[in-house]
Amino acid sequence: MIRADLHIHTKYSRDASQQPKTIVEKLNAHPTLNAIAITDHNTIQGNLEAQKLAEAYPDILVIPGVEISTEEGEIIILGITGLPPKPWNAENIIDFAKANNGLTIAPHPYRGVGIGDMARQLELDAIEVLNGITEPDLNRQAEVLARTMRLPGVAGSDAHDDKDSWNACTEVQASLDVGDILKAIRKGRVRAFSI
Repeated sequence: MIRADLHIHTKYSRDASQQPKTIVEKLNAHPTLNAIAITDHNTIQGNLEAQKLAEAYPDILVIPGVEISTEEGEIIILGITGLPPKPWNAENIIDFAKANNGLTIAPHPYRGVGIGDMARQLELDAIEVLNGITEPDLNRQAEVLARTMRLPGVAGSDAHDDKDSWNACTEVQASLDVGDILKAIRKGRVRAFSI
């Protein structure tokens, strides 16, 4: 079993300030988390840097990821090593993820640029039911969405700076391996909770 924050931003997101090095060091020192997904907005640069830094620590994992701004709203892709080709609309993003063994998540579906009820028309793999910087009633709406769509519910802090980090986590019944984690999420072997 692993515990992962599946939604963190670095300085490579225009609205974030966290350094990849700081994030990796905090993860290594964290008492319960052992994996994170760096999901910067429309770039994998922060993820690539964090993955390289994490190689020095055998007991932690940085999951490849990105948060793409589509025409319909934001979609997180985990497990990919490159950006999808444009145009960035929901259908193209999901097709790209499937073709590259990636996993798609609707982050904060009812906040800001979330995808909202449009998620019901898409072949997503999971719904973010607990977002660390989203109001509780909007997270509850996301829980209902996941339940009605029969999709796994995951969690992430959506941290953009140090004060937001590590407040939401997904427990995944998997080993510390990206492929195993993505497979477990798809099968619903997850539990979202606040830290």
